[in-house]
Amino acid sequence: MPDTAISKRAIWLAILVAALGYFVDIFDLVLFGVVRKASLADLGVPADQIARVGALLINCQMTGMLVGGVVFGILGDRRGRLSVLFGSILTYSLANIANGFVDSVPAYATWRFLAGVGLAGELGAGITLVSELMSKETRGIGTTVVAAVGLLGALAASLVGTTEGLDWRTAYFIGGGLGLLLLGLRIGVAESGLFARLQRDDGVTRGNFLALFASRARLGPYLRVIAIGIPIWYVVGLLVFFSPELGAALGMETPPIAADAIFWCYAGLSVGDLCSGLLSQWLRSRKRAVLLFLVLMVGAVVYYFTIGPRSGLAFKIGCFLCGLGSGYWAVFVTMAAEQFGTNLRATVTTSVPNFVRGTVPLLITAYELLRDARLDPSAGDAARGIGPVGAAIAVGVVVLAVAFVTLRGLRETYARDLDFVEH
Repeated sequence: MPDTAISKRAIWLAILVAALGYFVDIFDLVLFGVVRKASLADLGVPADQIARVGALLINCQMTGMLVGGVVFGILGDRRGRLSVLFGSILTYSLANIANGFVDSVPAYATWRFLAGVGLAGELGAGITLVSELMSKETRGIGTTVVAAVGLLGALAASLVGTTEGLDWRTAYFIGGGLGLLLLGLRIGVAESGLFARLQRDDGVTRGNFLALFASRARLGPYLRVIAIGIPIWYVVGLLVFFSPELGAALGMETPPIAADAIFWCYAGLSVGDLCSGLLSQWLRSRKRAVLLFLVLMVGAVVYYFTIGPRSGLAFKIGCFLCGLGSGYWAVFVTMAAEQFGTNLRATVTTSVPNFVRGTVPLLITAYELLRDARLDPSAGDAARGIGPVGAAIAVGVVVLAVAFVTLRGLRETYARDLDFVEH
């Protein structure tokens, strides 16, 4: 049970810091996508090489997030939720500022990797801390606030990154400065009472990442939680980031602008996260809330491919609806925290969302292979490929089907007592 000696003020301060930290986290994550072309052009990358170099930088960032997800998760269980929360904020803030000073692609790649490492730790540490500080009946509200406020960082990044006259370097300085300001709130934020008590028990091993793979009882829930989160990044990483290409393939006279698609998708995500978190509290069920949002996502994806291409406005509505259907990120991460004991909770909660994000290169690779596949290889160039629309639909069918199936096998965790350990 949460430590009753911790005041409500300390709990809400922890929620505030976690939410604002996630706001800056998402701000940086999306800002890179918004300023990528302008920054690479300014660094002298030829126009025909910007897409290739941009993909390299994205892969460096995602690799950093995978590494950071594991490292910060382990540290969260060994050193404490609070130290990782502020350590990750400090790391990505300094890396963000350094991104504004780069003068070459190798330097850019290095700092994107380090930014990814830092970005990996904040959400998991914040959700774990809030989950353990609050009561089992109300913690869903706290984690919902963290995610809903945090996702607004994407809207801020879209606005800052596209503001006329604002240099891309200045945009990075803004993101880094916001993170450093958060460090001033460190005083007054309480450590989790569950972790503090566990820290005094030398008989329990904490933060053993490999322990997740040593038991089917642990590995099964771990992989299932990851699987139900992948559709969120199918929408963000494929349908939204590739919206100009998909819009053109769907016959739109004026293909959508990626920054607009990102803005409207994240607007829907923020609204969806608020609604899904509150819905899980009202239904007293995480699983039923996720199921309803998966169904909503299916409807939104159908709209995206059918009605969305009819006009620019319809497409923006489609991006908003896809974001809305994907807005179960808060519930998904909360479920991860509630599945495992205190000695592995931060490891799981920090690594799971980053492994989900890490599937984006795999989704994009599958999309590209299917897009360029030939229905009849013997016909040579005369054979029609499946194309971008067919490839995007095929990838979506697979990830959504897997999510529906794996959700059934997950334990319902609403109001579960988190005062237990994994042996």
